[in-house]
Amino acid sequence: MNEVSHIAAADPTAPVGSGKSRAALLWLILPLAALGLAIAWLLVSDPLRNFGNGAPPVESLTFERTILSSDGIRVLVRAGGSEPMTIAQVQVDDAYWQFTQEPAGPLARGATAWIHLPFPWVLGEAHAINIVTNTGATFGHEIAVAVPTPTRDARSLASQALLGVFVGLVPVAIGMMFFPALRGVGRNGMNFLLALTVGLLAFLLVDATAEAFELAAESAALFQGQAMVVLAAAASFLLLMAAGRRDGVPTGLALATFIALGIGLHNLGEGLAIGAAFAAGAAGLGTFLVLGFMLHNITEGIGISAPMLKKRPPLWTFVGLALLAGGPAVIGLWIGSLAYAPQWSALALAVGAGAILQVIVEVTAYLMRSDGRGPAALTAPATTAGLAAGVSFMYMTAMLVKV
Repeated sequence: MNEVSHIAAADPTAPVGSGKSRAALLWLILPLAALGLAIAWLLVSDPLRNFGNGAPPVESLTFERTILSSDGIRVLVRAGGSEPMTIAQVQVDDAYWQFTQEPAGPLARGATAWIHLPFPWVLGEAHAINIVTNTGATFGHEIAVAVPTPTRDARSLASQALLGVFVGLVPVAIGMMFFPALRGVGRNGMNFLLALTVGLLAFLLVDATAEAFELAAESAALFQGQAMVVLAAAASFLLLMAAGRRDGVPTGLALATFIALGIGLHNLGEGLAIGAAFAAGAAGLGTFLVLGFMLHNITEGIGISAPMLKKRPPLWTFVGLALLAGGPAVIGLWIGSLAYAPQWSALALAVGAGAILQVIVEVTAYLMRSDGRGPAALTAPATTAGLAAGVSFMYMTAMLVKV
């Protein structure tokens, strides 16, 4: 007799399924208990001591943030070594300087600490910081151009908000103003505009992915930057696909909202990068570059409007979509200049890349349905021309903003 038969014979009133549940619970607990015993034995017996050869532990230190003020220089560092590490000395421009560490003491794996240096930095000059641990390992960081870090005052935040409006919100709104002129286009015109949307989104996808991997390489090794980018993008794509298809295939306003969301997430990542560059003194936006950003992003408004050309949405709809697509640039500038870390910027760009990929899939499917010819519509002259125009415009205008 099996276990369930024994249980049933002992208590005829007991449900048969309860025996199976207890057996499943037992087989769930047993491997966990075995794992706990193995870990306890490893910690108590320390079998790795036989492999010791006197070499120091592996140490890793990543610089995540730099703040320059009238009090000197503060850097945020994150440890990533195999054992707790101790910062023994700090050099600035090849000279040893006194420093304070918050919190004090050894840094465990993954822990962060602020290092404060009362160093009289020079505006516009480059400075090199070198941290020495008690094992003699050194970790360097360069301040390319020393400028005061933006402060959390109303004037600074207002200036950044104004820049974010011109970089993200204004061009999207201008692009959406073409909506009345585009209404009433025929099938070929609609195919051109939808393919134009796919083209500009395809460029943003490649751009966001490349920037995400670049930033991930600057983050601490324990974050596993490349894997984080791929997993975050995949999760974003799958979640948005599930949400978008929950009530059927998105069309009209629903599809325009997903396009605005994908562009907004990308603009959030761009805002983070711009804000961080300002905080580090690595970039100075002149009027020419601001105009370049506006031209680069103006097509995004046309892409958002394309799925709604067969309808007559109210004015508040365009306002909401413009805020969704362009508003995150302001938030990104604030976060990037005040609380920047490369792994979070990489994560934001990866999520944006996944959202953009979801929109590309949905817009392509919408193009095939609205045309009526299915996949054959993708090779029509108007479609290929729109795709080429979208990619080319984004590529050419990107030359104005890459420094």
